[in-house]
Amino acid sequence: MALDSIQQLLSENSKDSFLEASEILLKFASNVLKNPNDPKYRKIRVGNPVVQTKLLPVSGALECLFEMGFLEDGDFLTMPATSRLNRMQHVYDELVKQRQRLGVNSTPLETSGGEEPNERVGMNTTASVPSKTTCSRSQASQASSNNSFQVSEAVFLNKIQTNLSHVLLYEDANLQRKAREIIPLSNLQTEADKQLKTLQHSSNHSAQQPPYDAQDFLLLALLNWFKTSFFRWVDAPQCDACSANTTSLLGGVTPSPAEQIWGAARVENYRCSSCNQLTRFPRYNHPGKLLETRRGRCGEWANCFTLCCRAVGFEARYVLDWTDHVWTEVYSRSQSRWMHCDACENICDKPLLYEAGWKKKLTYVLAFSRDEVQDVTWRYTTNHEQVLARRTECREHWLLQVIHQNWKRKLQAMSEERRHELTVRLVSELVEFTIVRSADGQNLSGRTSGSLAWRESRGEVGAGAGAGADPDGAQGSGFMFTLTEEEKKSEFFHVSYSCAGDVYHRASSGGVQVAGWQSCVNEARNLARKEERDWRMVYIARQEGSAAVTAASVSWKFDFTDTDLKIGRLQLKAQGATFENGVINWQVCTDDECLVFRGEELHTLTDVNIKGSRIFSVTARLSGGQGDVAWQHTQLFRQPMDATDYPFEIKINLV
Repeated sequence: MALDSIQQLLSENSKDSFLEASEILLKFASNVLKNPNDPKYRKIRVGNPVVQTKLLPVSGALECLFEMGFLEDGDFLTMPATSRLNRMQHVYDELVKQRQRLGVNSTPLETSGGEEPNERVGMNTTASVPSKTTCSRSQASQASSNNSFQVSEAVFLNKIQTNLSHVLLYEDANLQRKAREIIPLSNLQTEADKQLKTLQHSSNHSAQQPPYDAQDFLLLALLNWFKTSFFRWVDAPQCDACSANTTSLLGGVTPSPAEQIWGAARVENYRCSSCNQLTRFPRYNHPGKLLETRRGRCGEWANCFTLCCRAVGFEARYVLDWTDHVWTEVYSRSQSRWMHCDACENICDKPLLYEAGWKKKLTYVLAFSRDEVQDVTWRYTTNHEQVLARRTECREHWLLQVIHQNWKRKLQAMSEERRHELTVRLVSELVEFTIVRSADGQNLSGRTSGSLAWRESRGEVGAGAGAGADPDGAQGSGFMFTLTEEEKKSEFFHVSYSCAGDVYHRASSGGVQVAGWQSCVNEARNLARKEERDWRMVYIARQEGSAAVTAASVSWKFDFTDTDLKIGRLQLKAQGATFENGVINWQVCTDDECLVFRGEELHTLTDVNIKGSRIFSVTARLSGGQGDVAWQHTQLFRQPMDATDYPFEIKINLV
């Protein structure tokens, strides 16, 4: 963490807390700087009562030790003998300056003697430690239990404070301005206003539904733009030399100074099998840099998307799942609650996606913003007891205390009005957490971002393709198209789908749009939307698994029985592409009959004779293909990423 970020954290403490902690930190540093060749000054026991009571609770204190050069080493923090002392001297000097600004000009003196000078740091600590002769069995047992958490809780706290510092980047006015220059905000707002207007005039809208506003629809538009037009997923980068997608990971390399400036603590090194050249993939952690690179995995996606949310005015939190995923939460003022948003998946308000869909065994899920850190685990699970049993990195009361201390410290710097607002919001959120959720009827699927091999290695394919999958590969939302009041009056129904935008367009009420190919599907099996970044093409194809090769289908259903109108004319367009011996067959079925078409017969609007029907379905079945890539030999709705046409279209004249 950069020193200026650490100073920001330290400045959030009270004057007395900072002075007490900085005195201890200066003594640690002074011992090493004055005795650079003496190893006994380079070890700090994490279980030291002074460290536990005077440093760990102070925001930024532990980060100072890491910035000086101390590293985690079992029950100790150790500064390697090979470490240079210029970093420690710099931190020392900055702490002295900060104390001087508070009117304290004295600096601590070096301690002397003893086996572990940094164990005592000149402080009188005996009063807080019971003697062996007076310590009861219960006290000894409790002390032993607490000691077992000392190192893990120190690491846990460092993780919390690091993320609390990081989210302050989202408040940088220059970064927000940079993001707004990129985001097509005017277009997204127009789209959001149109969606809201359509909802308000919809026959399906009722007073019992949540009071959505334009900001809610703007969030959906921003999420869809970020996923489909802006950011790019990277399993392995293209070769820098020949641009081929044939690189394989060799391991990690040391980040360069230029990469470190943008928070790239890790750099992956890849070799191209085509030209044998090396390609570096820095894992940048600075959202400003990610606005330029526009690529990465879930860490980069959530990092950059959270900045974009703040840039357009949303209250947003960066959410860290201890089982290795990150996403965003955005506060909906119309609904008075936090909404889950996963930019990688283009999914909003489905918090049980990870546990029920991806089959993740959650432990800790914490949300970070400029105002707070909150334990939001309970929003994302259906089984509190099982999750609690897996939470072994810290004591529950310790975590509550850390969160509460941060809460109080943040609140002190706010206006009375803002304090009241956040207090009411917190109470509402805590009440929400007491209600155990259910995933019934939500049709939560496995992960879609990343290659199948990568998702399988993480155990996040859920009930889709791959090892351990549901043999039926069932997907889809059970959606059924019905007529709106406007469609009944005009006696015309028109819906189309763009694979490039991954959005359905419904012509009624000025054109409502619904994101996600599965959102309007009644049922699908073993299918996924694919993006070919090298060819700049998108399509829907079979999953890359053995079950999907022989059984893949997708169906849309239409039910107009709530009206006296019947189908007079049905026109259908369903473009696709086949390779090798791949086959796409289409069926249009009513209650009485099924009409079968081959894929090439539906590349333009085709009249389908089901006149007089009120219920029908449209189904595509994919089969055939050669070898391990047979899944790729049947592609629905293949089109360029920047295409504006609709390869799937249904027009119905009603009588």
